[in-house]
Amino acid sequence: MDETYVAGLPPAPRPSPLIGIIACGAIVRELTAVARVQGWRFELTAVPAQLHNRPARIAPAVAAKLDAWAHRFDVILVGYGDCGTGGALDEVVARYPHAVMISGPHCYDFYGGETFQLQQEAHFGTFYLTDFLARHFDGLVWKGLGLDRFPELRDDYFRHYTHLMYLRQAPAPAERVRAQDAAARLGLIYAEAETGLGELDARVIAAVDGVLRSKQAVQHDR
Repeated sequence: MDETYVAGLPPAPRPSPLIGIIACGAIVRELTAVARVQGWRFELTAVPAQLHNRPARIAPAVAAKLDAWAHRFDVILVGYGDCGTGGALDEVVARYPHAVMISGPHCYDFYGGETFQLQQEAHFGTFYLTDFLARHFDGLVWKGLGLDRFPELRDDYFRHYTHLMYLRQAPAPAERVRAQDAAARLGLIYAEAETGLGELDARVIAAVDGVLRSKQAVQHDR
């Protein structure tokens, strides 16, 4: 017999799911904004954005975070696409049934969606900046590629690029100036597009909800 019913008390409310977010450092601010708008209970840990210059290190770094968090959360959102790992990150995440990646190959697609796809079709040789990359262009791109020491390498690195597109999420005015300056320094044609967080928001919600629905289905079948 249901003791709660006999006592005349309503069932105790279930706590909302606890979500762990393992985020690329380049999208921490944006993922935090999405999680707060959704009212999630969450914790976030970041993987350094600099690893994008050494993508072979991304999957091991995320694996270490997943191992540490495996039993603490109802869902673990991995804030990455493939991001140049050649499928290695997918293989890592697949080992954890309650972990999920964001749909899409990288953050330019997360943010830009159709805008990104159309730009790729029109100008395949496009180099992209986000708010984060515009803010940290000097450290991550210019110095990260050694162009501060060897500026002559610019033409080697960017010989196949023709355009720079700044995908804007919620930029400060200075970030547009930095993006325009980056295009000039790289010798690329400048373009920009307002993306906001709508596309990212939809993909993150879909990823988390998909895991929660799967868990509920398993519990229902037991």
